[in-house]
Amino acid sequence: MTSEFSNRLNFVNCTLENGVGELILDRADKHNAFDEVMINEMIQSLEHFANNSNCQVLILKANGKNFSAGADLNWMRNQAKMDFEQNLADANELAKLMSMLDKFPKPTIALVQGAAFGGALGLICCCDIAIANARASFCLSEVKLGLIPAVISPYVTRAMGQRAARRYMLTAERFNAQAAQSLNVVHEIDDDLDAHAKPIIDALLANSPQGMAWVKTLLSTLENGVIDQNTLDYTSERIARIRVSDEGQEGLNAFFEKRSPNWKLDSDTAQGAQ
Repeated sequence: MTSEFSNRLNFVNCTLENGVGELILDRADKHNAFDEVMINEMIQSLEHFANNSNCQVLILKANGKNFSAGADLNWMRNQAKMDFEQNLADANELAKLMSMLDKFPKPTIALVQGAAFGGALGLICCCDIAIANARASFCLSEVKLGLIPAVISPYVTRAMGQRAARRYMLTAERFNAQAAQSLNVVHEIDDDLDAHAKPIIDALLANSPQGMAWVKTLLSTLENGVIDQNTLDYTSERIARIRVSDEGQEGLNAFFEKRSPNWKLDSDTAQGAQ
């Protein structure tokens, strides 16, 4: 399997090769700060990858020294001149981006270098897995400007917890990669981000695409932590449903027949073509 997709937009660069999509923030001269154009391009890219059956894993990364400085200054200047309805429409687009990334039907990995401020922290917390380099730094700086991290708050708070969110959203202090790891914002730290991500990517490519998609939906449904009869009914229905699905049957039969499932064969073929 050779390169399947490559597309460069104004501020986002996308590639798809051997089952792995890359959504690359490509505005290094502005520290990958995002505005309405970049947000729209990220939405377009996520839609493309979500609908492309050849994409099994999505990597979110950035060119340059920093992952993202958050909101672009000129964009913020324009927001200050907008009325409420215009600001609401603007915020809804950012909310759409965060929700799409959070609910993306395939595993997502954020590779974070340098600064990741404001909305960038939201993007990271929407990803399933996050790896940062040792010099990465994080900040929820909105209150310094008289604002709040509203749109990203559900995802950041889910990752670091309510108690930590109170501290870092109120103080707007920077915290380093080690603190981010202890707060569950990032999972691992390594200066060679791509090399560290490779065995994780390989593990994901070996798994059932349907199974991983259903895991993400399952966990999203169980987020409130309530275990009641509805929860029991839902989880029982899910396992029964996937057992009788084509991919579930293939996985079970492959296990008992001591062979690789068909999606693993496809993955091995792709890896061999590299």
